[in-house]
Amino acid sequence: MPDTAGRARPVVLMFAGQGAQHPRMAAGLHGHDETFTAWMDEAFRLLGPDGTRLREQWLAPAPAPEYDDVTVAQPLLYAVGHALGRMLLEQGLRPAALFGHSVGELVAATLAGVLEFADGMRLMRDRMALFADTPPGGMLAVAASVADVADVLGPTVHLAAVNAARQLLLAGERAPLDDAARILTGRGLVCQDVRARQAFHSPVVAPAVDASLPAWQAVRLAPPRLPLYSAYTRGPLPADRARDPEFWARQPAETVHFAPTLTTVLDEHPGCLLVEAGPGNSLATLARRQRAITRGHSAVLTLLPDRARGDEADIRSVEQAWCVLSGPPAVPAGAGAGAGSHPPTPAETGRKP
Repeated sequence: MPDTAGRARPVVLMFAGQGAQHPRMAAGLHGHDETFTAWMDEAFRLLGPDGTRLREQWLAPAPAPEYDDVTVAQPLLYAVGHALGRMLLEQGLRPAALFGHSVGELVAATLAGVLEFADGMRLMRDRMALFADTPPGGMLAVAASVADVADVLGPTVHLAAVNAARQLLLAGERAPLDDAARILTGRGLVCQDVRARQAFHSPVVAPAVDASLPAWQAVRLAPPRLPLYSAYTRGPLPADRARDPEFWARQPAETVHFAPTLTTVLDEHPGCLLVEAGPGNSLATLARRQRAITRGHSAVLTLLPDRARGDEADIRSVEQAWCVLSGPPAVPAGAGAGAGSHPPTPAETGRKP
């Protein structure tokens, strides 16, 4: 089985958040890969009454009007990212590190063993209810530095994410965010709405964050069993922070520092292969701007096509990525990866996922 410990190039898995969702993301793998199928089916079961609706929206060829709402995008991104990660772990991949953007960090944390998937889905159900009631808002991608937008930031427009040196996300309620877009566009800066209907990573959602804290306090949190990086600490996540429910509950209202976190990952894992293990290629696009990538010291791989291109395209893309990931085995064919090398899979536990 492939083993990053014996590779010349360690593998780092990264998971995207809101904005990466699209209809039928990874749907070609459902019914094709046993592990992916089992975990997606379990996700819809855990969603209870919403499971059937969300399955239908996931498999529909065109998005429903609410597809970019927290009630659809967030649980689907969490479920799909987790199922893809489990698929790779089940095939024997041992990542050198994991990290993610926004809800992608929850995917990485679940795969690293910080929380159980069933608890994660319950928290997603709570998020669907609580965050849907926040004031109508959105997120705006701006090709600019923080200094370029400093004068439009304030009580109503907030810095939601630092994705690259000149790639930011702003968030706020709809009217002030639209005003900011007009001002910045008038300066010649490129602005684009993100597919989100809530002002994530801003104080606009703070009341929902406060309301979510009791649910987080009821969840068992554990130190990561795989190296986990956080875009909120900008580095490796210490065990005490991983076990802190308030740290996780506050994330939807906090700025995502993706760019500096990615820089830390590349510095601490020189020569790594960054794998975007989720729908699309948004994080891979950001990663390709990093000096370690442009100079060829590290590389980037996407697991899936940039958008829905048909079931066969999903299958072919994963197969091609796995050829790169598997490489020459570091241990004899059929040998195990070792106890405790990754969170237990359904085959290891002998129970349904």
